[in-house]
Amino acid sequence: MKIMVIGGGGREHAIIKKLNESEQVTEIFALPGNGGIAKDAKCVDIGAKDIPKIVEFAKENSIEFAVVAPDDPLVLGAVDALEDAGIPCFGPCANAAIIEGSKVFSKNLMKKYGIPTAEYEVFDDMEKALDYIKTAPIPTVIKADGLALGKGVIIAQTREEAEDAVKSMMADKIFGESGSRVVIEEFLTGPEVSVLSFTDGKTVVPMVSSMDHKRALDGDQGLNTGGMGTVAPNPYYTDDVAKECMDKIFLPTINAMAEMGRPFKGCLYFGLMITEKGPKVIEYNCRFGDPETQVVLPLLESDLFEIMKAVREERLSEVEVKFADENACCVVLASKGYPKAYDKGFEIKIGELEDNADYYIAGAKLENGKLLTNGGRVLNVVAKAQSLEQAISDAYKAAQSITFDNAYCRKDIGQRALQALKK
Repeated sequence: MKIMVIGGGGREHAIIKKLNESEQVTEIFALPGNGGIAKDAKCVDIGAKDIPKIVEFAKENSIEFAVVAPDDPLVLGAVDALEDAGIPCFGPCANAAIIEGSKVFSKNLMKKYGIPTAEYEVFDDMEKALDYIKTAPIPTVIKADGLALGKGVIIAQTREEAEDAVKSMMADKIFGESGSRVVIEEFLTGPEVSVLSFTDGKTVVPMVSSMDHKRALDGDQGLNTGGMGTVAPNPYYTDDVAKECMDKIFLPTINAMAEMGRPFKGCLYFGLMITEKGPKVIEYNCRFGDPETQVVLPLLESDLFEIMKAVREERLSEVEVKFADENACCVVLASKGYPKAYDKGFEIKIGELEDNADYYIAGAKLENGKLLTNGGRVLNVVAKAQSLEQAISDAYKAAQSITFDNAYCRKDIGQRALQALKK
């Protein structure tokens, strides 16, 4: 089958490589893809948010199935437009993607259906938000309502920081219109867990849990980023926690969406915190996480394309979704200066990797036959092994085989997880 994957980062590269393992897949197009993805799919210079051109390309090239990976096109209705044009899709329609597109919507959903989450208040008036902060418990969490490239959340340690966060979102518009409304919520403590899940609107099949590392610098210091690395599975996500999440969070969320006339079909990401009072939802994402996908999909032993078809056809309960009983570690190689200013255009040289290691290109372009850096997060290096310690060691070893000027990575990916295993 001829398939089209919308997006152009490391997550999309991981999805494409896994789809290429399916005997049913004959050809993959990536829109827009990137210079590294070009090795594994035919890249087409159409932006992920250019929905009319995406639909036109799909029709003209007889695309038989589409995977819409990023949040923006999902929230903008790419799946709706493609399905209307007769192209079967993996991904939620716009009325379900709102679960990520609006934090106010998702918080109100959790409140209405009794799904555990942090206490919160919603404001569309900056002065009222600032008044609330004068007496709110500190630390507190300020969230822009809409999409903000995964960066629309500020944890304020003081009232002054909280006031600055509100002003930057609502007055200075650092996240554009996404910050016109803000959610101010209770600061929760505990280990964080990411759980991606396949769902067809009725059945929920969680994937292997993972642990993300958001801060730019070692020791979880520095600025928030899109993610500097991940490990899977997450040792804090025990069988007991998994059962509680299924009973109190996963199924109630899917059932609530269906009851609201917004059935969710695709990959629903649960960002969780394991608090003293049990697991609570920090956030929902309406798609595969990045870089969580890069450690979860390498552990998938089942046919990803078959699963995606089953999700779209609402027969997920009929297919096997099996993951290897192994560990995986992803190290992000970034451009020095990320997530602020950084230089681009350095040649990427990729050496030989061991059989248990792989890489996914996130920000690169092809120029005169050379692969050049073209983003903050340049690529993801992933290794699988029987033990987490070995997976981490092998991922860093593989990372040394890939070089470019101005390269930077955290040196402590997975260390928190290793400490948890020793407890």
